[in-house]
Amino acid sequence: MNFNKIGIIIQREYLNKVKKKSFLLITFLAPVLFAAICILPTVIMMGTKEEAKKVGVIDRSGIVLPYLEDNDVTHYIDLGADADFDAIKANLKEAGVDVLLSISALDPENSSVKADTYSEKPLGMDTGSMIEGRINDAVEAYRIEQSGIANLEEIMAGVKSNVKLRSYTIDESGKETISESGIYMALSMILGIAIYMFIALFSGMVLSSVIEEKSSRVVEVLVSSVKASELMFGKIIGVALVALTQFLLWIVLTGMLLGVAMGFLGKDKLMGLMSDDATTEMVQQMSPDMNLPGQITLEDTLAAVTDTTAVAAGEPSGMEVIMSTLGNINLAQIGIAFLFFFIFGYLLYASLFAAIGSGVENEGDSSQLQIPITIPLMLGFFVALYAFKAPDSSLVFWFSMIPFTSPIVMLARIPFGVATWELVLSIALLVGTFIACAWASAKIYKVGILMYGKKSTFKDLWKWLKMK
Repeated sequence: MNFNKIGIIIQREYLNKVKKKSFLLITFLAPVLFAAICILPTVIMMGTKEEAKKVGVIDRSGIVLPYLEDNDVTHYIDLGADADFDAIKANLKEAGVDVLLSISALDPENSSVKADTYSEKPLGMDTGSMIEGRINDAVEAYRIEQSGIANLEEIMAGVKSNVKLRSYTIDESGKETISESGIYMALSMILGIAIYMFIALFSGMVLSSVIEEKSSRVVEVLVSSVKASELMFGKIIGVALVALTQFLLWIVLTGMLLGVAMGFLGKDKLMGLMSDDATTEMVQQMSPDMNLPGQITLEDTLAAVTDTTAVAAGEPSGMEVIMSTLGNINLAQIGIAFLFFFIFGYLLYASLFAAIGSGVENEGDSSQLQIPITIPLMLGFFVALYAFKAPDSSLVFWFSMIPFTSPIVMLARIPFGVATWELVLSIALLVGTFIACAWASAKIYKVGILMYGKKSTFKDLWKWLKMK
């Protein structure tokens, strides 16, 4: 294999890609999107407050109205228990209200009420949850009063518990540091998603490049000067360098944009919002029963980012917990592992995609051949999303060893701590599989790149592989 010729192919592939308008557009647009993803939730939370509403109340129970206190978004107006419900409901504006809240008479059997709201526009989730909470407070207070048990409210308040589990890790010297599992979960998911996106994106770029050169017949000129295997490896390495260039630019530009955003919006304001008790309560009230995949509640996800918000005196703040937890993570190991798994994971899939691209003349014909390759990649992605639940389980362990899924799953495990031998074995298996697949792909590529006029199948690829 002539490395000088491979170097020329690498240079050609690299320069062709980085000079394209699409490369420049994605390179400079992606950091803006990344920064927006980081900043926009905070900005949206700061800017999405409902307009104040006048809520007319017809309280037939006689117990709810005292609990309906005015706030920034609701102003309650007592319309009287005997108010003409139908007339007010028919014309809210004439009654001077935006929302009509109707409370039924007390039900003596269960000591409760029924509540309905009427408005021209649907109520915002915050307002509805707030009103509902106040009504429930009123009913609970009434039931306590009717129970006849002296000081029952104080007894119940004393019985309630709000124990928050604080996790610590102990190093070899016996030093203990705060270790919040939610931070590990977030980092695990970010790493798994990132490497999946990069491998899928840049491997697909190799496929497109091979098909483009084959369909335009440029490849016939190229293989007259270099070997097909040299062309394939030059193309793969050239795209890899493009990927690394783009990746580094994304990191730098995203960091710069986040720095500018922090300076513009105010770092203290953003951090204060992240640990604001009212914000946490609002998010939890918005959808207390809405679960994410794997029964991760919104409360759990918020806690993963901000830790506990209402911290007792003397306890560390949410940001201190985050920084302490990140200090426990071997970021150098994660960085090196990310580089290794990204490079060899990409090389493995890129060689397979190059072999597929050599056998077809357009991307539409390649979809059927891509399925067996993309399935392991997607399986690795889904396992990585749930790896934080049991990073040492058998399923996650084996998926972190299988070369076709290990680049994604192993990175998702690393924040939780992985034995050195597991890491070394996973990388060794990945490198060995890449060498074997690259050899097989080169054989297929050498034949397939010059085949025209026929839609290739797996049978054809197998036949080309066995050819000497």
